[in-house]
Formats: sequence, C-alpha cells, structure tokens
Amino acid sequence: MKRRVEDARILMYSHDTFGLGHLRRCRTIAHSLVGDYRGLNVLIISGATIAGAFDYRARVDFVQVPSVIKLKDGEYTSMAGDVDLKDTLRMRQAVIQQTAETFQPDIFIVDKEPLGLKGEVEETLRYLKARGTTLVLGMRDVMDAPHLLDAEWKKSNMLDKIDQYYDRVWIYGPPDFYDPLLGLDVPPGVRRKMDFVGFLQRSVPQGKKSEHVPDEDYILVTTGGGGDGADLVRDIVNAYEQDRSLQFKTLIVLGPYMPARERMELVERANRIACLEVIEFDKRMEELIDGATAVVAMGGYNTYCEILSFDKPALIIPRTRPREEQLIRAQRASELGLIDMLLPEESADPMQLSAALKSLVTRAPPSQSGEEKMRLEGLVHISQIVGDWLDDRESYPSLSVVGE
Repeated sequence: MKRRVEDARILMYSHDTFGLGHLRRCRTIAHSLVGDYRGLNVLIISGATIAGAFDYRARVDFVQVPSVIKLKDGEYTSMAGDVDLKDTLRMRQAVIQQTAETFQPDIFIVDKEPLGLKGEVEETLRYLKARGTTLVLGMRDVMDAPHLLDAEWKKSNMLDKIDQYYDRVWIYGPPDFYDPLLGLDVPPGVRRKMDFVGFLQRSVPQGKKSEHVPDEDYILVTTGGGGDGADLVRDIVNAYEQDRSLQFKTLIVLGPYMPARERMELVERANRIACLEVIEFDKRMEELIDGATAVVAMGGYNTYCEILSFDKPALIIPRTRPREEQLIRAQRASELGLIDMLLPEESADPMQLSAALKSLVTRAPPSQSGEEKMRLEGLVHISQIVGDWLDDRESYPSLSVVGE
C-alpha cells in the first residue's frame, strides 16, 4: 500500500555526458519512490540528449540542460558545435540553480559527480544546504580504479567537499561486493555518511510492449549508450562471420550514441548474416533483457543490475579505458561466479569469442552461483530511508548504515 506524504519534493541531478547510465539510474529510483509515496513529486535535471525518449511515471518529470559530449581523451565539448564550452557550462549552471530555487526540494540527490560536471552543482549545493534541504550523493558500486579516482578527486579536494556539503552518501551496491572508495584516504566524516543500500532492482515496465522482442529464443547484445560500443559489436559480427556454426538468433542493440559511420558499417555487415538482427535503440531495454536466453554486454552498472534482476546468464566484455569501472565490476562478478568475462583483447579473437557464446547459452543463471552478493535491495532501502526523512523533515538523517 502506498504511503501518503504531503507535497514532498525530490530533485535529482544527472550530468549524462557519454551514455544513458546516470539518467536511467535516476529514473529507476524516481519511479520506485513515487510508486511508494503518494504526494511525492520528483524532478530530474538531465544532460542526456534523448531524455525525452523515455516514458516517465506520473509525478516524475525532467528538466534538460544543454548537452555536452565527453571526448575519448576525457575532455568535453558542447553538443552545439558553434557554442563555446564555457558558455554551455554557464547556461547549465544557471538552469540548475534556477530549477532548485523554483522547485524548493526537500531532498536533492546528485548522481556520481559530487560537484556536478566541472563543478556546476556546487553553488546549488551551497544554496540548498543553507535552506535545510537534505543532500545525498549517489555512487555506483564501482567508481573507477583507486589510483585514477584518487588522482582525479585530489585536484578539486573532492572528499573534503563531499564531507562539507552532503548529509548522506548512498552506495548502489552491497558492502561486501565492492567499496567504491577503496584505496582512498577517506575522511571519517564521509565514512560515517556512507550507506551501502544494495543493487537497484529492475522490472519490466507496464504499458505498450516492445516491438523488437524476437519470437524465438535469442541472445541479446547491448552496448548501453553505444558511444564506445562499436568494438564489442564488431567482435560479435566477426565471430559470426568466421564461425558459420554459430547459428543462435542474436539481437544487437547498438545504442543511440554510436557514431554514424561505425553504425552504418556494422549494420551492413550484420545484415548479411541471417541470425543477426540489429536495432539502434529501445527505451524498454528491461523487456529485451527479460526475454533473452542470455546477455552479452560491456557491464555498465544498469545492465549489470538488469542481468541480476532478470537472472540471465551473461558474458561481460568490459571497457578498460579511460575508466576501469566496468573491468573491476566484471572481475569481481566473475570471481563470484555470477557472470562469464572476456577481456577486450580476448573478445577480438573470433574463435575465442565464438566458443564463449556457445558456452553462454548453456550457462547457469547468476542465482545458481550461491552467492548472496547479487542482493537487489537498493530500491527498498532507499524508500525506507526517504520515508523516515519525510516523516520528520525538520531533522537531518541518522548515521546508521543500511545493511550493517
């Protein structure tokens, strides 16, 4: 039964520069919360160019800020090529600040980037903290390799900033899977604020069914946003070209951000192979994963949660540059027997990948690994925490850690 709250407001921030992960994570949490609490409204600030392509539940909406693109060297440029990056960042910061001032949230949840893209959220954090808004930083189970994250965060004194601004830090994974701040000199104040809430469970959305679900058993290949997914798809096509005994129906989702030249090349090659079907994007990815016999993916956070939620045998071929997040997650999940893994250089060998695909269709699902580390309790724990805060909006959250 839904609990009733009176005009409660949650603002979420998702910088979204390279893929769909941040927006999809925020949307999942928002939909869960409005499903649990009548009278709650959630507004998501997003930099995703296709934020409007998704469906949103009643009382969940989004505000889009001007988009930027993350380049392969880690730098950024404006999506609008004729607009200077500095001008784009000023516009983004102004929209974020004005949205917060107008919406007046009870809770502000920032996804992954503690100060936002290039620090664009810091002024908003300062403003909302002064008015008593509860400030939450949400982190993936894995952020990056410790040495890379430490070097990046030391440049802006990030851990002290987290301690200064945030009331809580939610880790979207169980404490015994991975510690995203492993290897960093974390202030005691930040450690006390950390809640390991658990992985975020996914479900098939209600409403109109996807038109892309095949009528027969199929392997699903997904690259997430697709901006860096061409190598994975190319390896899959190479394997089917080189090993004609591979005949299993395979649905490949390229992702909306895959560069046009690479998309055209891969579609042309895949169309010559009868058992391969290629689509660009489906806003109901949960349905495609739920219907699949097995999943091949790069192992971003959302896809990994979906693999666990729908209990699908999976082969993860992680990205290893510029971040090692996917690699670390895949290595840990493989160590626990939850998934199979190939490194990119192994996947590039058509016969090695072919053998892995043949093995995948008979692999046991994650639930049969016997590991409790596939626990999917994040949405339940977040709902409990938010409910406690909304019951007493005049006080700050307690310092207890969920799951301990």
